[in-house]
Amino acid sequence: MLKNLDMSYIFRIFIYIKMITMTKKTKQIIYGIEITKPFSTEMYNHNDTVATEMKANLKTILDKALKEENEDLIRKIILSFTGYGYGEGYDLQDIYNDGIYTIHNAANWQMHEEYSYLCFENLVPRTRFMMVGFDWEKHDYSYCTDKDLSPASPEIVPSGLNKE
Repeated sequence: MLKNLDMSYIFRIFIYIKMITMTKKTKQIIYGIEITKPFSTEMYNHNDTVATEMKANLKTILDKALKEENEDLIRKIILSFTGYGYGEGYDLQDIYNDGIYTIHNAANWQMHEEYSYLCFENLVPRTRFMMVGFDWEKHDYSYCTDKDLSPASPEIVPSGLNKE
């Protein structure tokens, strides 16, 4: 029986079965922001806001550690962003300055991964929101839930209230 069917007919049946079995991907919405690839403007804005909070937290912790001369804490935090340790002979102020510069210039993906690790180690506080659109983190470093809305969410009006 299959010998009598032409190949175009078999191909059309195959395509029809394939279309039936394909499921539509559901939209993922976190903090009121639709997650898209490539990243949307709302995702970039949200991640930039979270990165600003992370950098402020890190600067506060490093300033306090420098004041208390907590060299171990400074080295541990700076190592996670620079990727290298400092040997003997480096002044604590030089290590701090290099670390602050590196953190200030860190990309959002690096902030997401490293801050997650540092939060897991209880070296930094949780942030209000997590960054969105990244596939991996060591630890959930936010204290909000997916139901909370980001200021970058299109569901927020300029006053900061929900559109409802």
